Amino acid sequence: MAYDKFNTLKSSIVPLPIENVDTDQIIPARFLKATERKGFGDNLFRDWRYNPDNTPKKDFVLNQDKYAGKILVGGKNFGSGSSREHAAWAVYDYGFRCVVSSFFADIFRNNCLNVGVLPVQVSAEFLEKIYAETEKDPKAQVEISLPEQTITIVGTGEKESFDINAYKKDNMLNGFDDIDYLLNIKEEITAFAENTPL
Repeated sequence: MAYDKFNTLKSSIVPLPIENVDTDQIIPARFLKATERKGFGDNLFRDWRYNPDNTPKKDFVLNQDKYAGKILVGGKNFGSGSSREHAAWAVYDYGFRCVVSSFFADIFRNNCLNVGVLPVQVSAEFLEKIYAETEKDPKAQVEISLPEQTITIVGTGEKESFDINAYKKDNMLNGFDDIDYLLNIKEEITAFAENTPL
């Protein structure tokens, strides 16, 4: 499934300074029955967002009007726990295009890259600077450049680089998933097959 191309993203952030956020907290297991990638955003952080009677919990960050944006900033070890790809689907479907943390669980990181969510791993010190800037101004912005592989706190100009697999980077720049990538080089594959003896 193709997704939005990712080049440069400048946005205010949604801060979630909680460590060890696991995939069951991101999308509870009872919502995993659907096989399409649509609709999971409604249940992102469901048990943290809503009371048992489905009324919003006013103190949770996604229910606070002062915070909005396409960048979610989580605590250390974000996306731990089970390997469910639905967690990445929920993050994307809600509207986030980037998750920032000082450490990601490997499977969650890869699932994000497969659906068009950019996981940006920064140092613990830089993460705290982002939180501090947002504490001063909930509308503070962060700019992420995928081509340059940098993340910048707009208000202070402080910048840090991040790593990303070259193949996944190219896919995100083009809005490709793995199947789209293969379709894009279909002619090269066909030519290789035709010129390769059995």
